[in-house]
Amino acid sequence: MDLRDGSYENKNRSPPVKVLSSQLREGNEQTGPNGKIRCTIKRLGSAKTTPLHVSVVWMQGTVLKVISNADTSVLLIDETGTFTINGINSIPKGKPCLSQGKYVMVMGIIQSCRPEPALRAVKMMDLSGNDIHRKMWKLEVEDLQQTLE
Repeated sequence: MDLRDGSYENKNRSPPVKVLSSQLREGNEQTGPNGKIRCTIKRLGSAKTTPLHVSVVWMQGTVLKVISNADTSVLLIDETGTFTINGINSIPKGKPCLSQGKYVMVMGIIQSCRPEPALRAVKMMDLSGNDIHRKMWKLEVEDLQQTLE
């Protein structure tokens, strides 16, 4: 199923697309025919310039703040800005990632692109043990975005 058309169902969801927070913030937010939010973003790199349409994304960043509420949210920052992750209580292994300064990956469904990107968490994992994750992230994002059709 094509992620770009926004017509996925939970059980048939395409793999998440690696993105930076600035790409979502600068993207064009739409509501698809199924009521799901998707964002049209500019690809990193120069080989392919066609935009990407994303609704499920993979992001990485450092925990800035944990917001304890009924759903638990976390404010993260990547090298391009901040973004919010909601629904931490509903994912396995999410709570161990909730310490300020940890470097984490999160896969989630876009809830909004602007003014602050926000995702509903599907998966979260602590990557703090190996600094290569942080150093390589932007290159990984660009490589994937240039590979996608």
